[in-house]
Amino acid sequence: MTMLREIESVLAANDRLTSSHALWLYGNAPSEWLREAADEIRRKLHGERAFYNRNIHFEPTNKCVYACRFCAFARTADQGPEDGAWDHDLEEFDRILRAKQPGTITEVHITGGVHPDRGVEYGEALCRKVHEVHPTAHVKAFTAVEISFFARKSGLSLEEALRRLQAAGLGSLPGGGAEIFDPEVRRKIAGGKAPAHQWLEIHEVAHGLGLRSNATMLYGHVEEHRHRVDHMERLRDLQDRTNGFMAFIPLRYRNENNALSHLLEVSPEEDLRNYSVARLYLDNIPHLKAYWVMLGVELAARALEWGVDDLDGTVDDSTKIYSMAGAEDQHPAMTTARLESIISAKGRVAVERDSLYQAV
Repeated sequence: MTMLREIESVLAANDRLTSSHALWLYGNAPSEWLREAADEIRRKLHGERAFYNRNIHFEPTNKCVYACRFCAFARTADQGPEDGAWDHDLEEFDRILRAKQPGTITEVHITGGVHPDRGVEYGEALCRKVHEVHPTAHVKAFTAVEISFFARKSGLSLEEALRRLQAAGLGSLPGGGAEIFDPEVRRKIAGGKAPAHQWLEIHEVAHGLGLRSNATMLYGHVEEHRHRVDHMERLRDLQDRTNGFMAFIPLRYRNENNALSHLLEVSPEEDLRNYSVARLYLDNIPHLKAYWVMLGVELAARALEWGVDDLDGTVDDSTKIYSMAGAEDQHPAMTTARLESIISAKGRVAVERDSLYQAV
């Protein structure tokens, strides 16, 4: 039996693919087979529904104690506006929030640089501010890397830090900061950042407290296919224990204005194949998101045919992380009507969701 026939047999029996299967798929599976297989899994999970939400991002600061080589966003603590650095205060956050009419957003997504002077108290203040201005909005905030630093700065355990943020209104965690878990690759691209085991630990603790989260994987830089499979295997293992991940979000490396700019970006075909392998391998994470801000609208729409069921949300020109790294749309914003049109054009039923994937 060839490997492809073996994989088909495993999928037909609703059994679990092994890491060897996933690695083989990356390098050998015909693209059309991958697309059809992943689309079938997507259909079994979600029918013809495809999801989006009404969200804005807030990036409090891009001053950061880390200097990841893939990052075009971060600045050092001593840099100022002339260097592209910013450091918003709560008054500015209040202004941004009040510019949105009540009921027009359902989620505020907060991530940013790891500021050297800010502990958990600042995170609490941000969460409380959201609920002061938009009482019904969900707060999805703080990467595991930020939470790790909050805890250390404030002299708290990870659980204590998460409990305090939760009490202040934190509703769920985004998946950022995962990058690639392999320690050697992580050392090359993100030296000094919270290691993989700590990222996983923070999400496990959060799940134990009843907080749901997402998971990401930064791909298309110096990693190999085996590193992607290892990354997803660790996520799948954690999900087996906690069932706390809602969505997996592959994030394409963008190569402008950073220390790895000599690397070529992966092809659109590699992007799509990556989504399909993820959909087939991550059998216990329900949603697969194509973050259109990072991928571009056209390619994100194509990904709906390769296992993807979620396009993220309206965003409303409120994030700079990918625009600073060369993303196609320098002012990312979408109306709900446009998101629904993109989804409908692919023959799918557009479903507005909240942050926990309940239909609105």
